Amino acid sequence: MAARDLSVLASVILIVAMLIIPFPPLMLSIFIIINISLALLVLLTAMNMQEPLQFSIFPSLLLLLTLFRLGLNVSTTRSILSRGEAGEVVETFGTFVVGGNVLVGLVVFLILIIIQFIVITKGSERVSEVAARFTLDAMPGKQMSIDADLNAGMISEHEARSRREKIGREADFYGAMDGASKFVKGDAIAGIIIVLINLIFGMIIGSAQEGLPFIEAATKYSLLTVGDGIVSQIPALLISTATGIVVTRAASEGNLGQDITKQLLAYPVMLYVASITIFLLGVATPISDLLTIPIAGLLALTGYIVGRTPKQTEEKEDEVEQAQQTEELKNPENVVSLLNVDPIEFEFGYGLIPLADTSQGGDLLDRIVMIRRQLAIELGLVIPVVRIRDNIQLQPNEYRLKIKGNEMARGELLLDHYLAMSPSSEEDSIEGIDTVEPSFGLPAKWIVEDVKEQAEIMGYTVVDPPSVVSTHITELIKANAHELLGRQETKQLVDHIKESYPILVEEVTPTPLSIGEVQKVLSKLLKENVSIRNLPIIFETLADFSKLSSDTDLLTEYVRQSLARQITAQYIDGDSSSIKVITLSGAVEKIIADGIQQAEHGNYLSLDPNDSQKILEALAQQVEQLSLIEQSPIVLSSPAVRMYVRQLAERYFPQLPILSFNELESNVEVQSLGVVKVE
Repeated sequence: MAARDLSVLASVILIVAMLIIPFPPLMLSIFIIINISLALLVLLTAMNMQEPLQFSIFPSLLLLLTLFRLGLNVSTTRSILSRGEAGEVVETFGTFVVGGNVLVGLVVFLILIIIQFIVITKGSERVSEVAARFTLDAMPGKQMSIDADLNAGMISEHEARSRREKIGREADFYGAMDGASKFVKGDAIAGIIIVLINLIFGMIIGSAQEGLPFIEAATKYSLLTVGDGIVSQIPALLISTATGIVVTRAASEGNLGQDITKQLLAYPVMLYVASITIFLLGVATPISDLLTIPIAGLLALTGYIVGRTPKQTEEKEDEVEQAQQTEELKNPENVVSLLNVDPIEFEFGYGLIPLADTSQGGDLLDRIVMIRRQLAIELGLVIPVVRIRDNIQLQPNEYRLKIKGNEMARGELLLDHYLAMSPSSEEDSIEGIDTVEPSFGLPAKWIVEDVKEQAEIMGYTVVDPPSVVSTHITELIKANAHELLGRQETKQLVDHIKESYPILVEEVTPTPLSIGEVQKVLSKLLKENVSIRNLPIIFETLADFSKLSSDTDLLTEYVRQSLARQITAQYIDGDSSSIKVITLSGAVEKIIADGIQQAEHGNYLSLDPNDSQKILEALAQQVEQLSLIEQSPIVLSSPAVRMYVRQLAERYFPQLPILSFNELESNVEVQSLGVVKVE
């Protein structure tokens, strides 16, 4: 154990000993000087901190110092009443400081008590209560602000984590200060009681036990009592002042001394006003000019010096800033930073700035926070930060979405309109601007607010512009989630599951599967809109089958079959236990099975172009027929050819779910609404 730790433990043991064991007057004098020194050190530290968390140990330190001071009071009381003395320091404060006059000493003591108890302690207690309550009330807003800055790309994940930790520490600190301020209040009350005890019982002991005349006993014990009271109240007052400074201190770039001089002297003209006022005070009243003129001159001189300093400082700051800009332009690392590509970008024209501007009521940043949370739950993937920025090259009402620097979608919003989508394909009967819903490509109209109620009565789905763009962002990220999952993101997921399932992860990676191979499996699942949130089941399956094959396509099929319950729940028809599908004829499955070719790195599908075209045409026909009856198409095939059917159809039907019989629960009723067959 370090010497510092031992010294703190020894100090606590000493406090306990002071409450029990009588100490000689010399040691009490030493402890009193140490008490004053510690109180002064705490006050100076409080004045030099820039924010309260820099002195986070203050509540605990306040308790220890209060106990130390009370222990001293107990020891000095014992010494005064038993020996008639309490050391040189107490005697000095009782005779020299108050001139040996008991009444003067009592008045000084009472003034110290009033200052500490009524002024400083009461104020510190109230500020602590308010600061604790406001800090707790402001926590949710601060958390949302951090999430918004993170989504806007203004801060990194590391900085966001640091800010959240700081918010938690602030709440703990102000909560502790709320309780610690009660120590100071109790200490002031205890000081008054101890002085009364020393005064009353000292006179009784001096008269009854020592046989002193009452006047002599009263004088002797009154001086000792007043000296002891003042010598304990001075450090108590310093600690109370430090408490007030800590709880009223706002975060700034400088300490208290710098802030006071900087802010108090921020307006040099006011110093001239004060100087003239003091000068007139000396001229117009009997107050001596020898008192007012020097002070007025000092104020005027200070105003002159302070008025010149900012100009010189600004010139130096401009020179330093220009030098820094020149150096930054020469710095080669500034060019390297331009090579970074944001995973997701949302750019918009200047007409859509109110979407993201919170001062204009925009809540896009908050919506993106919710989107990231929603997709984390749905897909099991930590969505990267969405970089939001305006782009003057776009049309005023235009926006575009990029993934890894490539434009993936573009749309247009009318902020003073609503998007109305018809429930049927019949001709629209409301007035509006024809458009296309950007997420799903449905025909729609931009309507004004006056028509909104009528549209809703007629069965239209009416959404506001922020909801339109939020849905577009959500669907785009869902469709491209597999591109957002790289090796680094996979490593983060692996590290996360390793905290709860270390043995399971060790069986999968780094052998027999590398992080890159695990990433391929997870990416293939995401590409077909299968959530990877249930990582334990995925890794259990990989642990079972990765020793038999390292083909990621085949491993993905095994994983899909292990996730049968999840996939079934994703596609069953409402609350029923049935699923409506398109099946493949035996001839089609045989054509696909015969076209599977084996290669060194796995199998692949090699079909005759005519056969591919016939199968795709038949599939397109079945999908179109289901669309006419507003039924979502799902293709069901045998497990042996499922992934090859997917390879064949994904270019033309990227969002078409293709399942195998092994991916459905046994209790699910399968209803075939069509069969893909070729002549």
